Amino acid sequence: VQLQASGGGLVQVGGSLRLSCAASGISSVNVLGWYRQAPGRERELVAEITTDGSTNYADSVKGRFTISRDNAKKQVYLQMNSLRPGDTAVYYCSSHRGGLNYIMGRTYWGQGTLVTVSS
Repeated sequence: VQLQASGGGLVQVGGSLRLSCAASGISSVNVLGWYRQAPGRERELVAEITTDGSTNYADSVKGRFTISRDNAKKQVYLQMNSLRPGDTAVYYCSSHRGGLNYIMGRTYWGQGTLVTVSS
C-alpha cells in the first residue's frame, strides 16, 4: 500500500487549502482518512470516510473541513476552510480496513504534508 499526500502549504487565518492523497495497492473496502500531528502533540484523527461515503470528523474541524473520496481514482481529499492557527500540523493520509472509529489490522500512512496557518 502506498499513499502520496500533497497540497499543504502556508495560509493565513481564515484561508482555505485542499489536501489530496493518491492511494495504490488498497482494497476497495478500505477506510481512507486524514490525521494530523502538531509539534509536541500526539497524532489525532481529523476525518475519515468509508467507500460508501459515510464520514467521521473530529469535533474541532466539524463545519470547517470536508473529506471526500473518488473510489475510481483511489484518491481522498480534505477541503479545509476557515483555517485557524490551531490547525497548524503535519497532515497524514491513512488507510485501514474496518469502519469508522474501528481499525481492523494495521493502518497505512502517507508521508505527511505540512499545513501552516499564520495569524
